[in-house]
Amino acid sequence: MSGGVKGRKAAAQDARSQETRDKLLEGALRTLVEQGIAKASARAIATTAGVNQALVFYHFGSVDDLLAEACRRGAELRVARHRERLRAVGSLSELLAFGREMHQEERDAGHVAVLGQLLAGSQTHPRLAPATAAGLDLWIAEIEQVLVRVLAGTPLAEFADPAGLARAVAASFVGLELYEGVDPAGAEAALTALEQLGALMAAVEELNPVARRAVTYTLRRQGARGR
Repeated sequence: MSGGVKGRKAAAQDARSQETRDKLLEGALRTLVEQGIAKASARAIATTAGVNQALVFYHFGSVDDLLAEACRRGAELRVARHRERLRAVGSLSELLAFGREMHQEERDAGHVAVLGQLLAGSQTHPRLAPATAAGLDLWIAEIEQVLVRVLAGTPLAEFADPAGLARAVAASFVGLELYEGVDPAGAEAALTALEQLGALMAAVEELNPVARRAVTYTLRRQGARGR
């Protein structure tokens, strides 16, 4: 009986501890959006989370470690939210169209602001850099799977590097998200240009077999010249 009571008490304590951690992680992300990384102190985060300031250090050790964990948690949640849609993408043009929709949703939800703060903070807070990179890697892994699938059977399949291209796509969207803050029209033009690239790829895929072989031959010849 005593063991059962102790077990229930321990379970309740663990649940409260996890609830506090979740509040702090959410509070850290909200603080980044609302106040920026320069003001993301233990006091500010604790106030936003509605908990005692000392709990920041009790659960995470430092503010930087809390921000790093919040970065990873935020990326995991965002990727999980969009994973099903990404895995339904069937072409490069669909991927780019999804990117535009996701960009708007992420911006409206404040996640673009969080990413900007984390990228800026990584320059002066070394512990944030690995966590920010790990968060981006989650996106890159998903994008790479899409690219492997949509490029298969196209003239580009044997020439493209899906892993490198996935990083280029992710870097492009990160840059556009930040660029939009200073030049919305320029960012919109860049997104449109990427969509035109997707349309070009779709046109290549619709070529007849002879034309597709000609494209493949040209790509091989250009690749040989570049080596």
